[in-house]
Amino acid sequence: MAKTIEEINEKIRQGKVVVVTAEEIIDVVKEKGVKKAAMDVDVVTTGTFGPMCSSGACLNIGHSQPRIKLGGGTAYLNDVQAYTGLAAVDIYIGANALPDDDPRNRLYPGEFNYGGGHVIEELVAGKDIRLAATAYGTDCYPRKRLETWINMTDLNEAVLLNFRNAYQNYNIAVNLSDRMLYTYMGVLKPNLGNANYCSAGHLSPLLNDPHYKTIGIGTRIFLGGGMGYVAWHGTQHNPNVLRGDHGVPWRPAGTLAVIGDLKNMKPEWLRGISMLGYGCTMAVGIGVPIPILSDEILKYTVVTDADILAPVVDYSEAYPQRKPEILGEVSYAQLRTGTIQIEGKEVPTASLSSYPRAVEIATTLKEWILSGKFLLTEPVAPLPGVESDVTTKPLRERPIE
Repeated sequence: MAKTIEEINEKIRQGKVVVVTAEEIIDVVKEKGVKKAAMDVDVVTTGTFGPMCSSGACLNIGHSQPRIKLGGGTAYLNDVQAYTGLAAVDIYIGANALPDDDPRNRLYPGEFNYGGGHVIEELVAGKDIRLAATAYGTDCYPRKRLETWINMTDLNEAVLLNFRNAYQNYNIAVNLSDRMLYTYMGVLKPNLGNANYCSAGHLSPLLNDPHYKTIGIGTRIFLGGGMGYVAWHGTQHNPNVLRGDHGVPWRPAGTLAVIGDLKNMKPEWLRGISMLGYGCTMAVGIGVPIPILSDEILKYTVVTDADILAPVVDYSEAYPQRKPEILGEVSYAQLRTGTIQIEGKEVPTASLSSYPRAVEIATTLKEWILSGKFLLTEPVAPLPGVESDVTTKPLRERPIE
């Protein structure tokens, strides 16, 4: 049995396509078997919603009168600094950006009440954003100061451009020390007081296509409540990790760089987040359709939480010092019970990503395809796979002179 994406798209146009979510396909295969299910099902939809650093928005604010050149100057959106080193009126605001007067961790643990992710959420929600900018002035761009209010309708373009999203599996964070830790994996209580994880498990996009057979550059996706695309492999993309049955990675592996029109997105799927003692970030909603082109691809989508193991990592010593040791491996099925066993101790678990919201994304994407609103795309190039030479290498370390 073999299908093509164009054949599936024709079924979408005719209203004959069969779509199920990555949660639903497990029962479908139990009932029908792999071969029959692969014949009947055309698309499996996935979803994930959780904190995703390395996210941000590129905005073209349009030209003032007289013109101003922000490149080489400064720009602040609601007092949060944006990057101006692009051109006259193109700026980029990152999810981690903070106001200059935020005390950071000088008042430990810092609250980080407002940052770039919050600005993006408010912009998408249609709120007015205060722009304050300075420039050095040129003959063709003479203006040196600009203070005004902007909103989404004022912008020529607003593009969500995220360099590392939708991690393919990730660490389970714990704390072996005797003090509280404040991390990007949340607050970790001392002496194995809790274990935090961040994945939608068997709903997660790259866990349903572990070898990137269908997800590649140009794949159309659900992004932030609108439509977007896979632009490249994400930073820190590392397919060469320990894998189990059917290629399921048991370590942090692939990532996606994604892009989409911010003007078509919704604030409930792009949420600014404050992480105590760590900083600001943004929760991003991503859903990827998996076209069922063969029996092999269907088998990948039948992955269950019991099949996916993740490493338990100590964030008091091993993670910050880049030590390779782990405390063990635990399945997402175990994590979702609410407790796991680590070194003979029962440890409560919590997820930073939302499984119910991931289900909602996969279901929404399913409805878009069934209604004919969303067609699949053929990737123009694959993501680097397991046989590639893409690996994660430590940053070069030099002594301070």
